[in-house]
Amino acid sequence: MKRLPRTLTQPMTAAMARWFAKRAPKNDTATLNLRNVYIFFSKEGALFALLLVITFVAGINYANNLVLGLCFYLVSVWLISFHITFAHISGLQIRLLDVTMAEAGAPVWVTLQLRSESRQPRRQLIFSFDKTIKPKTAKHRNDKQNDRKVDNNPRSQILLPRLQDEQIIRLAIPTSHRGELELPRLQISTVYPLGIMRAWSYVYFARTAWVYPQPETFEWQAHYLVAHNDNLPTGGQYTQGQDDFERLDNYIEGESLARVSWAHVARGQGMFTKHFADPIGYEQTLDYADMPATHHEQKLAQLAYGALELGQRGVPFQMQLPTDTHTATTIGQGESYAQACLLRLAKAP
Repeated sequence: MKRLPRTLTQPMTAAMARWFAKRAPKNDTATLNLRNVYIFFSKEGALFALLLVITFVAGINYANNLVLGLCFYLVSVWLISFHITFAHISGLQIRLLDVTMAEAGAPVWVTLQLRSESRQPRRQLIFSFDKTIKPKTAKHRNDKQNDRKVDNNPRSQILLPRLQDEQIIRLAIPTSHRGELELPRLQISTVYPLGIMRAWSYVYFARTAWVYPQPETFEWQAHYLVAHNDNLPTGGQYTQGQDDFERLDNYIEGESLARVSWAHVARGQGMFTKHFADPIGYEQTLDYADMPATHHEQKLAQLAYGALELGQRGVPFQMQLPTDTHTATTIGQGESYAQACLLRLAKAP
């Protein structure tokens, strides 16, 4: 059997998608009912329908009551399956609880609350998001990293063997570009109990997800933070640490050999001890103009890397973007402030 050409199937598919969307307005809570639940023969059910036609035609053609009786029996099985399959999905309540933020190429996780008020448990329910995902405001990168493969997470589809009362599930949506991501439609389907009929429904969520740029490493300690150390106040506070190189001192007997600068020893310059410091009591500024990259998206990716690093270290910092006003931006620290900066990067034009 020949397939229809794409020039015919694509307009039909688009028209059907618009019709489905019209019957299910965008909302973060939805209840499946007569308006948005659809039912038709499954792939296996198509063979069952063919069997119904064959037995009916054979019974009429040969005037065989046994064949007609078998046909009517199969019709009754089909009607019962039709009713049970439709009732099995109708009345289900879906609520969107949370949408995470993720970096480009990593999945966005969506948390859903399912509630069933039916006395009988619902079985064999399949939840999945559409595979066709288009960012609402996609930001394409100018380098080769934009062509990396999308992370197809196996949790993008979940089969619930049994659902009764209330349950929480999490689904993954793969991402590819920075920006605002419009959640694809959620599809709920089942072929319970006999697999003859397939009932399904679509849910369109109003909430969107934000995707920040994939962090891109750069020599931030040597070329960025060190350059800003000149702005520190005289007598700035330091604590002995393992992060930033501070100075070399003459080796004192009893000090740890792990801190000895063996490069100076190899050159015959004597033994020196390396001292490292963790700065305390000052803040850093992540400025878009200071990023070593040349392309816009690469600069944003480097800002994301810097925000994550400073957030994990607990160093107070502020981030300056080209769209910011001349007034001073907010200074913060910690991972929560770093997440707020990543959200600004995701929303950056």
